[in-house]
Amino acid sequence: MHAIVVDAPGGPEVLTYAERPDPRPGPGQALVKVAASGVNFIDVYHREGRYPLPLPLVPGSEGAGIVAEVGDGVTHVAPGDRVAWCSVPGSYAELAVVPEKMLVHVPTGVDLDLAAAAMLQGLTAHYLTRTTYPVREGDQVLVHAAAGGMGLLLTQLIKLQGGRVIGTVSTEEKEKLAREAGADEVIRYDHVSFPEAVKELTGGRGVDVVYDGVGASTFEGDLQCVRPRAMIALFGAASGPVPPFDLQRLSGLGSLFVTRPTLGHYIADRDELLGRAHDLFGWIAGGQLRIQVSQRYPLADARRAHEELEGRRTTGKSILNV
Repeated sequence: MHAIVVDAPGGPEVLTYAERPDPRPGPGQALVKVAASGVNFIDVYHREGRYPLPLPLVPGSEGAGIVAEVGDGVTHVAPGDRVAWCSVPGSYAELAVVPEKMLVHVPTGVDLDLAAAAMLQGLTAHYLTRTTYPVREGDQVLVHAAAGGMGLLLTQLIKLQGGRVIGTVSTEEKEKLAREAGADEVIRYDHVSFPEAVKELTGGRGVDVVYDGVGASTFEGDLQCVRPRAMIALFGAASGPVPPFDLQRLSGLGSLFVTRPTLGHYIADRDELLGRAHDLFGWIAGGQLRIQVSQRYPLADARRAHEELEGRRTTGKSILNV
């Protein structure tokens, strides 16, 4: 099979298109013929070594495809099943071995490309808006990078629950995408200070929750634009990690809550994974949730996919077609 291989941590140039032996499934695993793999910032962190994984590494944390073979003890999937997964490295390849416990069935009517694009970010948006801070009718919510893959999904799920979305973007094109997804207000942070704009848009009150996948460049501003006892959910670090922080500041700023959640802890229980995936695919099939796949690359072009993602030259979701 062909796969993208990382032999040493580094920039996009370390992503090598190479031939590797076909893998075989072990007990409790399935071998999947990959149709598409999602491209995410977690893949960048793995490639850089920020989140170290054993080398050589086949990156890619989500995908979808057709089960080709199953190992001993596998009972929930069978050859020919359409499946998707996330939080398992190895999907930048023509074949991937995935633990059965991480596989979910893709229902008829949901394209495998959409399933691959939806899993990691869709389940993340689900737990953020349903569990970390369950959005209620009338809540005012700040979503950073509102035209990115996560931002578009968060916006739609917040609107499904009756929240008011204030999104931040950097270009006119991205503003249009955010508004099409349902954002009530859009702040061009290349033009204005987003904390000041948020306070103006909320009548000085501040938002109830911030969903922030940007990190270092936005966190200090987040602290300035929330109401007392609000929550800042810092789920990513596209601009770099937030520096060490004195928790005592949270008291003076209004008894704030700050959390750094990660998807693995919200799908560790298989029933929880299946429940979130059921909601996600139901919304997609029912037209309530639109997955914006804006960039498609052949597997061999993984380097270009990473360069454009890190260079903020993408909108919506990027996938590798295998």
